[in-house]
Amino acid sequence: MIAYLRSVWMIVSRSLRQHSLSSTITILSVALATGLVMAVFSVSQQSRMAFAGGPVGFDAVLGARGSSLQLVLNTVFHLETSPGNIPWESYSSLIDDPRVELAIPYAVGDHYKGYRIVGTSEAIFTEFEYAKGRKLEFQPGGRAFDERRREAVLGATVARETQLAPGSIFHPSHGVGRTSGHSHDEEYVVVGVLEVSNSPNDRVIWIPIEGIFRLSGHKLRGSGEEYEARDGEQIDDAHKELSAVMLKLRSPQAGFALSGEINRERKDLTLAWPIGATMAQLFDKLGWVHRILEMVAYLVMVVAAGSILASLYNTMNERRREFAILRSLGARRRTVFAVILLEAQTIALLGSLLGFAVYYAILIGAGTIVRDQTGVVLDLAAWHDAFFWTPLGMLAIGGVAGLLPALKAYATDVAGTLARTV
Repeated sequence: MIAYLRSVWMIVSRSLRQHSLSSTITILSVALATGLVMAVFSVSQQSRMAFAGGPVGFDAVLGARGSSLQLVLNTVFHLETSPGNIPWESYSSLIDDPRVELAIPYAVGDHYKGYRIVGTSEAIFTEFEYAKGRKLEFQPGGRAFDERRREAVLGATVARETQLAPGSIFHPSHGVGRTSGHSHDEEYVVVGVLEVSNSPNDRVIWIPIEGIFRLSGHKLRGSGEEYEARDGEQIDDAHKELSAVMLKLRSPQAGFALSGEINRERKDLTLAWPIGATMAQLFDKLGWVHRILEMVAYLVMVVAAGSILASLYNTMNERRREFAILRSLGARRRTVFAVILLEAQTIALLGSLLGFAVYYAILIGAGTIVRDQTGVVLDLAAWHDAFFWTPLGMLAIGGVAGLLPALKAYATDVAGTLARTV
């Protein structure tokens, strides 16, 4: 049996060498199909886990009445515009609420070279944990801003892309887009750069919330009337307004209670809770995109199977004499049949193994884009069941694709073929 298998493998390996160009092209097409299928499922799963299941440090977001999804995207991932503002009183009433462990105010609406400027309190550095037991840490020489001064702290990505460092001075610009809005007259000095956190916080510029209130052109309407802060004049809390309040709750029961109170009884406020469930809405809405990508990936697998079929079938005419000689020397029909099937599955196997390299190339590219746009990092080592069933499926497809050429080889007319080649 071992001798039989060895002889069959010798025939297969010789054929692959003889038709190295077509075999290589076919193996590459199988690798592309395998890598693409694994990437579609893995990237989809990792993206959902990163945005809807990953740690963000907060349990809920309080903001203006409107879309919970827009509120979360704007404050947690810094990707959307603000749905509106809420009065300072909404924040101050939660500070002493026994159900709330931590409340941090956010005020947005400005940027520097496209990177979001967030006005907040020093608690973002001293009390906030973006993951369990992990706080935002400063690179050597950096410190938190002084809430009474025009100082800023940069996320790691912002510092790298803008080349700002402690001691650098910049002018905020109004708006949240790279080219939107005018530059404010106020100058801010960078006093700290944060260590890489692999979270959306890497793409944020943090300044004191009082600084947002006092930027030129900013009008506060917390009291219902327009108010513009003047230098040296204290701002009454009644005039202040926020984009959102980021909340860490003491228990899930607190989330149920606050959600019921705010979302059902208040007409001016929205509590996005829990954040993971809110983000899941986005992926549910975009589920059709994932299904289209799946269809494309499956079609590529079909094309790869067609490549195997075409590669083997097109060599049948030149290999008829080879098979006829093998038959005349005593090889059985099933041996010839097995040679073609094994060749097809060898191509599928080599392509599947090479497909992991294609997968990692796709994931690195996709991960770079996701990280640059959102700050979220995909895990290259994360396991997905597709890593198991995709290569097995490709082996099965390779076997099916090899059936027709194998049947053609099986039916080779020995006498007629040898007579025509004499």
